[in-house]
Amino acid sequence: MPTLAYRVVDVFTDRAYRGNPLAVVLDADGLGTARMQAVAREFNLSETTFPTASEAADYRVRIFTPVQELPFAGHPSIGTAWVLADLHRIRTGAVRQECGAGILPVDVTADGGTLTGGTPSVSGPLDPAPLLAAAGLTEADLTGVPPRTASTGLPWTFLPVRPESVARVVPDFAALARLDSMGLAPFSWADRTVHLRGLTNDGFEDPATGSATLALGVFLAASGLVPDGTTAYRVSQGAEIGRPSALHGTVTVAGGAATTATVRGGVVPVATGEIRIP
Repeated sequence: MPTLAYRVVDVFTDRAYRGNPLAVVLDADGLGTARMQAVAREFNLSETTFPTASEAADYRVRIFTPVQELPFAGHPSIGTAWVLADLHRIRTGAVRQECGAGILPVDVTADGGTLTGGTPSVSGPLDPAPLLAAAGLTEADLTGVPPRTASTGLPWTFLPVRPESVARVVPDFAALARLDSMGLAPFSWADRTVHLRGLTNDGFEDPATGSATLALGVFLAASGLVPDGTTAYRVSQGAEIGRPSALHGTVTVAGGAATTATVRGGVVPVATGEIRIP
Protein backbone atom coordinates (compact mmCIF):
# COMPACT_ATOMS: atom_id res chain seq x y z
CA MET A 1 0.00 0.00 0.00
CA PRO A 2 1.20 3.57 -0.67
CA THR A 3 2.73 5.27 2.35
CA LEU A 4 4.06 8.66 3.47
CA ALA A 5 7.19 9.23 5.53
CA TYR A 6 6.83 10.95 8.88
CA ARG A 7 8.94 12.29 11.72
CA VAL A 8 7.95 12.58 15.38
CA VAL A 9 9.67 15.25 17.46
CA ASP A 10 9.26 16.61 20.97
CA VAL A 11 9.00 20.41 21.08
CA PHE A 12 9.76 22.88 23.91
CA THR A 13 12.27 20.55 25.52
CA ASP A 14 15.95 19.61 25.31
CA ARG A 15 15.39 15.88 25.84
CA ALA A 16 13.11 13.22 24.40
CA TYR A 17 9.83 12.21 26.04
CA ARG A 18 9.28 15.65 27.48
CA GLY A 19 7.73 18.74 25.91
CA ASN A 20 4.93 18.39 23.38
CA PRO A 21 5.09 15.59 20.78
CA LEU A 22 4.41 16.41 17.14
CA ALA A 23 4.04 14.23 14.04
CA VAL A 24 5.22 15.80 10.77
CA VAL A 25 3.93 13.96 7.69
CA LEU A 26 6.05 14.61 4.60
CA ASP A 27 5.21 14.92 0.88
CA ALA A 28 1.47 15.12 1.50
CA ASP A 29 0.74 17.71 -1.22
CA GLY A 30 -1.85 15.46 -2.85
CA LEU A 31 -3.63 14.53 0.36
CA GLY A 32 -7.07 16.06 0.85
CA THR A 33 -8.47 17.48 4.08
CA ALA A 34 -10.41 14.34 5.04
CA ARG A 35 -7.34 12.13 4.65
CA MET A 36 -5.16 14.56 6.62
CA GLN A 37 -7.72 14.52 9.42
CA ALA A 38 -7.77 10.70 9.37
CA VAL A 39 -3.98 10.57 9.69
CA ALA A 40 -4.04 13.08 12.56
CA ARG A 41 -6.68 10.99 14.30
CA GLU A 42 -4.47 7.91 13.88
CA PHE A 43 -1.46 9.60 15.49
CA ASN A 44 -3.77 10.99 18.20
CA LEU A 45 -1.22 13.60 19.29
CA SER A 46 -2.23 17.13 20.20
CA GLU A 47 -1.24 18.13 16.64
CA THR A 48 -0.05 16.57 13.38
CA THR A 49 1.27 18.73 10.54
CA PHE A 50 1.43 18.40 6.78
CA PRO A 51 4.04 20.71 5.20
CA THR A 52 3.57 21.34 1.49
CA ALA A 53 4.88 23.68 -1.18
CA SER A 54 4.01 27.38 -1.11
CA GLU A 55 4.27 30.09 -3.74
CA ALA A 56 4.12 32.86 -1.12
CA ALA A 57 6.54 31.55 1.55
CA ASP A 58 9.27 28.98 2.13
CA TYR A 59 6.62 26.34 2.80
CA ARG A 60 2.99 25.94 3.75
CA VAL A 61 1.80 23.93 6.74
CA ARG A 62 -1.61 22.56 7.61
CA ILE A 63 -2.14 21.76 11.28
CA PHE A 64 -4.62 19.19 12.62
CA THR A 65 -5.65 18.05 16.08
CA PRO A 66 -7.33 14.63 16.21
CA VAL A 67 -10.69 16.36 15.70
CA GLN A 68 -10.16 19.62 13.77
CA GLU A 69 -7.86 21.72 11.60
CA LEU A 70 -6.26 24.77 13.22
CA PRO A 71 -5.25 27.99 11.45
CA PHE A 72 -2.12 28.27 13.56
CA ALA A 73 -0.34 26.74 16.55
CA GLY A 74 3.00 27.19 18.27
CA HIS A 75 4.73 23.85 18.78
CA PRO A 76 3.61 22.56 15.34
CA SER A 77 5.10 25.64 13.68
CA ILE A 78 8.48 25.38 15.42
CA GLY A 79 8.63 21.58 15.14
CA THR A 80 7.72 21.53 11.44
CA ALA A 81 10.29 24.18 10.56
CA TRP A 82 12.98 22.28 12.47
CA VAL A 83 12.16 18.98 10.70
CA LEU A 84 12.25 20.61 7.27
CA ALA A 85 15.59 22.27 8.04
CA ASP A 86 17.00 19.03 9.46
CA LEU A 87 16.05 17.33 6.18
CA HIS A 88 17.64 20.23 4.21
CA ARG A 89 14.31 21.09 2.61
CA ILE A 90 14.54 24.64 3.93
CA ARG A 91 17.50 26.63 5.23
CA THR A 92 18.26 27.31 8.85
CA GLY A 93 17.87 30.90 10.02
CA ALA A 94 14.97 33.14 9.09
CA VAL A 95 12.20 31.49 7.05
CA ARG A 96 8.57 32.29 6.31
CA GLN A 97 5.76 29.88 7.08
CA GLU A 98 2.39 30.05 5.35
CA CYS A 99 -0.51 28.78 7.48
CA GLY A 100 -4.18 29.52 8.03
CA ALA A 101 -3.30 32.62 10.06
CA GLY A 102 -1.18 34.10 7.26
CA ILE A 103 2.57 34.22 6.70
CA LEU A 104 4.57 34.14 9.93
CA PRO A 105 8.33 34.36 10.56
CA VAL A 106 10.20 31.42 12.07
CA ASP A 107 13.89 31.53 12.97
CA VAL A 108 15.23 27.96 12.83
CA THR A 109 18.35 26.89 14.73
CA ALA A 110 20.19 23.58 15.10
CA ASP A 111 18.32 22.76 18.31
CA GLY A 112 14.96 24.51 17.98
CA GLY A 113 13.39 27.71 16.78
CA THR A 114 11.64 30.99 17.48
CA LEU A 115 8.17 31.80 16.16
CA THR A 116 6.71 35.29 15.83
CA GLY A 117 2.95 35.36 16.37
CA GLY A 118 0.34 37.12 14.27
CA THR A 119 -1.61 40.29 15.01
CA PRO A 120 -2.27 40.66 18.77
CA SER A 121 -5.83 40.97 20.05
CA VAL A 122 -7.35 40.93 23.53
CA SER A 123 -10.80 41.03 25.11
CA GLY A 124 -12.04 43.11 27.97
CA PRO A 125 -12.16 41.68 31.51
CA LEU A 126 -14.20 38.48 31.90
CA ASP A 127 -16.33 37.09 34.70
CA PRO A 128 -14.00 34.74 36.62
CA ALA A 129 -16.76 32.58 38.16
CA PRO A 130 -17.31 30.13 35.26
CA LEU A 131 -13.57 29.96 34.60
CA LEU A 132 -12.82 29.10 38.21
CA ALA A 133 -15.47 26.39 38.10
CA ALA A 134 -13.97 24.94 34.90
CA ALA A 135 -10.56 24.81 36.60
CA GLY A 136 -11.81 23.38 39.90
CA LEU A 137 -10.73 26.50 41.81
CA THR A 138 -12.46 29.11 44.00
CA GLU A 139 -12.38 32.88 44.50
CA ALA A 140 -9.64 32.41 47.11
CA ASP A 141 -7.29 31.41 44.27
CA LEU A 142 -7.64 34.72 42.40
CA THR A 143 -4.96 37.43 42.36
CA GLY A 144 -7.12 40.48 41.62
CA VAL A 145 -6.06 40.65 37.95
CA PRO A 146 -9.16 39.95 35.84
CA PRO A 147 -9.19 37.14 33.27
CA ARG A 148 -9.22 37.96 29.56
CA THR A 149 -9.03 36.17 26.22
CA ALA A 150 -5.97 37.04 24.12
CA SER A 151 -4.59 35.89 20.79
CA THR A 152 -1.82 36.19 18.22
CA GLY A 153 -3.62 33.86 15.83
CA LEU A 154 -5.25 31.37 18.19
CA PRO A 155 -7.27 32.66 21.19
CA TRP A 156 -6.70 31.45 24.75
CA THR A 157 -8.54 32.51 27.90
CA PHE A 158 -6.19 33.42 30.75
CA LEU A 159 -7.04 33.05 34.43
CA PRO A 160 -4.39 34.59 36.76
CA VAL A 161 -4.21 32.65 40.03
CA ARG A 162 -1.92 32.33 43.04
CA PRO A 163 1.30 30.30 42.59
CA GLU A 164 0.13 27.52 44.90
CA SER A 165 -3.17 27.25 43.01
CA VAL A 166 -1.79 26.16 39.63
CA ALA A 167 -0.89 22.63 40.70
CA ARG A 168 -4.35 22.19 42.29
CA VAL A 169 -6.22 22.76 39.01
CA VAL A 170 -8.71 19.98 38.20
CA PRO A 171 -10.17 20.57 34.73
CA ASP A 172 -13.87 20.17 33.97
CA PHE A 173 -13.62 19.44 30.26
CA ALA A 174 -17.38 19.59 29.70
CA ALA A 175 -17.33 23.18 30.95
CA LEU A 176 -14.18 23.97 28.97
CA ALA A 177 -15.90 22.84 25.76
CA ARG A 178 -18.26 25.81 26.14
CA LEU A 179 -15.44 28.39 26.06
CA ASP A 180 -15.25 30.73 23.09
CA SER A 181 -11.50 30.09 22.70
CA MET A 182 -9.07 27.19 22.31
CA GLY A 183 -9.13 26.63 26.06
CA LEU A 184 -8.36 27.93 29.51
CA ALA A 185 -4.87 28.79 30.78
CA PRO A 186 -4.76 29.17 34.57
CA PHE A 187 -1.34 30.63 35.38
CA SER A 188 0.79 32.35 38.00
CA TRP A 189 3.12 35.28 37.31
CA ALA A 190 6.12 36.30 39.44
CA ASP A 191 9.46 37.84 38.44
CA ARG A 192 8.86 37.13 34.74
CA THR A 193 8.36 33.44 35.50
CA VAL A 194 5.10 31.72 34.60
CA HIS A 195 3.60 28.41 35.71
CA LEU A 196 0.79 27.61 33.28
CA ARG A 197 -1.71 24.83 32.58
CA GLY A 198 -3.11 24.46 29.04
CA LEU A 199 -6.66 23.08 29.34
CA THR A 200 -8.05 22.66 25.84
CA ASN A 201 -11.67 22.72 24.70
CA ASP A 202 -10.91 19.46 22.85
CA GLY A 203 -10.91 17.53 26.13
CA PHE A 204 -7.23 17.18 27.05
CA GLU A 205 -4.47 19.06 28.85
CA ASP A 206 -1.70 20.29 26.58
CA PRO A 207 1.87 19.84 27.90
CA ALA A 208 3.42 22.82 26.07
CA THR A 209 1.40 25.47 24.27
CA GLY A 210 3.26 27.94 22.08
CA SER A 211 0.12 29.77 21.00
CA ALA A 212 -0.78 30.33 24.67
CA THR A 213 2.74 31.58 25.48
CA LEU A 214 2.45 34.08 22.62
CA ALA A 215 -1.05 35.19 23.64
CA LEU A 216 0.07 35.46 27.27
CA GLY A 217 2.33 38.35 26.29
CA VAL A 218 -0.70 40.17 24.87
CA PHE A 219 -2.59 39.49 28.13
CA LEU A 220 0.31 40.75 30.25
CA ALA A 221 0.44 43.99 28.29
CA ALA A 222 -3.33 44.57 28.46
CA SER A 223 -3.27 43.87 32.22
CA GLY A 224 -0.45 46.34 32.91
CA LEU A 225 1.87 43.59 34.14
CA VAL A 226 4.73 44.49 31.77
CA PRO A 227 6.05 47.94 30.78
CA ASP A 228 6.53 49.47 27.36
CA GLY A 229 9.50 47.97 25.53
CA THR A 230 10.38 44.28 25.22
CA THR A 231 9.96 41.91 28.17
CA ALA A 232 11.18 38.30 28.23
CA TYR A 233 9.48 35.64 30.33
CA ARG A 234 9.80 31.89 30.89
CA VAL A 235 6.84 29.51 30.94
CA SER A 236 6.92 26.17 32.76
CA GLN A 237 4.16 23.79 31.70
CA GLY A 238 3.31 20.09 31.56
CA ALA A 239 4.90 18.74 34.74
CA GLU A 240 1.49 17.83 36.17
CA ILE A 241 0.89 15.41 33.28
CA GLY A 242 4.41 13.98 33.12
CA ARG A 243 5.66 16.13 30.21
CA PRO A 244 7.70 18.98 31.75
CA SER A 245 8.28 21.72 29.19
CA ALA A 246 10.10 25.05 28.93
CA LEU A 247 8.90 27.88 26.68
CA HIS A 248 10.60 31.26 26.35
CA GLY A 249 8.40 34.18 25.36
CA THR A 250 8.88 37.85 24.63
CA VAL A 251 6.35 40.64 24.22
CA THR A 252 7.01 44.09 22.80
CA VAL A 253 4.68 46.78 24.14
CA ALA A 254 4.00 50.33 22.98
CA GLY A 255 1.52 52.61 24.69
CA GLY A 256 0.39 49.80 26.98
CA ALA A 257 -0.57 47.47 24.10
CA ALA A 258 1.32 44.50 22.68
CA THR A 259 2.70 44.99 19.18
CA THR A 260 4.56 41.68 18.69
CA ALA A 261 5.17 38.46 20.61
CA THR A 262 7.59 35.58 20.14
CA VAL A 263 8.04 32.10 21.58
CA ARG A 264 11.23 30.05 21.52
CA GLY A 265 11.91 26.42 22.37
CA GLY A 266 13.99 23.34 21.70
CA VAL A 267 13.17 20.41 19.39
CA VAL A 268 14.34 16.81 19.88
CA PRO A 269 13.87 14.00 17.31
CA VAL A 270 12.10 10.89 18.62
CA ALA A 271 10.91 8.67 15.76
CA THR A 272 10.87 8.16 11.99
CA GLY A 273 8.66 5.91 9.95
CA GLU A 274 6.02 5.50 7.27
CA ILE A 275 2.27 5.66 7.58
CA ARG A 276 -0.23 4.13 5.18
CA ILE A 277 -2.28 6.62 3.18
CA PRO A 278 -5.94 6.28 4.23
